[in-house]
Amino acid sequence: MAKPTGAICNLDCSYCFYLDKASLYPGARFRMRDETMEAYVRQSLESQDAPEVTIAWQGGEPTLMGLAFFARMVETAERYRRPGQVIRHTLQTNATLLTDEWGVFLAEHRFLVGISIDGPPDLHDRFRVDKRGRPTSERVLSGLDVLRHHQVDYNVLCTVHAGNVGEPLRVYRYLRDDCGALVIQFIPIVEHQPNPDDPYAVSERSVPSAAWGDFLIAIFDEWVGRDLGEVYVQTFDAILAPHLGLPAGLCVFAETCGHAVALEHNGDVYSCDHFVDPAHRLGNLHETHLVELVGSDRQQRFGNEKRDSLPRYCIECEVRDACWGECPKNRFVLTPDGEEGLNYLCAGYKAFFTRVDVPLRSMAELIRSGRPAADLRTAIARAGRNDTCPCGSGLKTKRCHQRHPA
Repeated sequence: MAKPTGAICNLDCSYCFYLDKASLYPGARFRMRDETMEAYVRQSLESQDAPEVTIAWQGGEPTLMGLAFFARMVETAERYRRPGQVIRHTLQTNATLLTDEWGVFLAEHRFLVGISIDGPPDLHDRFRVDKRGRPTSERVLSGLDVLRHHQVDYNVLCTVHAGNVGEPLRVYRYLRDDCGALVIQFIPIVEHQPNPDDPYAVSERSVPSAAWGDFLIAIFDEWVGRDLGEVYVQTFDAILAPHLGLPAGLCVFAETCGHAVALEHNGDVYSCDHFVDPAHRLGNLHETHLVELVGSDRQQRFGNEKRDSLPRYCIECEVRDACWGECPKNRFVLTPDGEEGLNYLCAGYKAFFTRVDVPLRSMAELIRSGRPAADLRTAIARAGRNDTCPCGSGLKTKRCHQRHPA
C-alpha cells in the first residue's frame, strides 16, 4: 500500500490512526518523488509472475499529489510492463477532490477507486470532518457522482464506530441503494487508549465488541436473503473462501500475515500500515528491493507472530479457523482465564462466526454444485425456516454437515 503523501490529508477524521505518522518525518514535504514512484512500480512489476499485478495507492489522501503525478505513474507502469502482464490500478480516496478531469483519467486507465463513506450524512459527518471541523459528506457524494458519471469502477469502505454501529441496516442500505455500491468493506474502529486506571481502555469512538458482532449479523441476514450474488461484502467473501478450499481473502482472518506492507512517501517500507513505527521499519526500496524486504526473516517473523502468539483460549476456540485472532493490533485484552493477547473484538466475532457457520457451509455446498445465486438465496432462506440443509439431502442441517463437513 503506497502512500505518496504519507500521512498528509485534507480531512481530519477523528479516528484516523495514520495522521500522527507525520511525526516520523519532521520537516518533510510529504510528496513522493518520481524516482521513488518509479522504483515502486518497477519493483512491483518485475517481482511478480502472476498475469495480473495490482498497483495500490492510499494515504493520507493520495489525490493531493495531483493528476499529473498519476499520469506519469501510468506511463511508467506501461514502460515496465512485461508482454501479457495486466496492471490493475487502485486508488483509495476520500473523494472530496475528484473533478471531471479526474473522472476522465480514472475511466480511461480503468482504475478501481475505493471511497470512504461511513453511511448517511448524519452518521458520516460525526467523525469525517475537514481541517476546520466542517462536515464532508456533501463533497464526498459530489466525488462519487463524478465516478458514476464517468463509469469508473468503485467500491465503498465504511468504518464502523460508536456513531454508526447501532444502525447496521440503515448504513448498509444507504451504501447499497443511495451510493450504488456493489462491493462494500466494513472496517471496525478500535482505538486502544490505556490509562493508569484501565490498561485495556479504548476511545469513546471505538466500536463496542458485542455491537460489532450484532452489526455484522444484521447485515449478513439482509445480504443472504436479498443481495447474495449481487452485492459483495468483503468480510463475508473472506470467511466463505476457506469453505471453498481457498485462502482467506483478508489478512486479518488468515493464520499468518506480513504480506501487506506499507510504503511511505520517501521509499521507507514498514511491516504493515498499522505498524508504521521505527521498530517495524524494514528498510528503504532505494537501498533494498521490495522482494527482499517482504521476504526478509524479520518480516517473516512478524507475519508468523500472529499465529504463534495466539493465547490458548483462541487456540481451543471453536471458531479459531475462521478468525485466527483477527488483527494483532487489536489483541490487547485478557482472556477469561487471565492470559494476555485476546482480541478486543473477540466477543463480537465469536457471535458472528457462530451465527453464520451453517449458512456459509450450506452456501459453499451449493456453490460447488453450480447452483445460481437465486437458488442459493431461496435454499438458505428455506433452511433458516425449517432447519433442513439446503444441499438437497433432506437431512437436518447439523446432521448433514456432520456427514460431509466443508
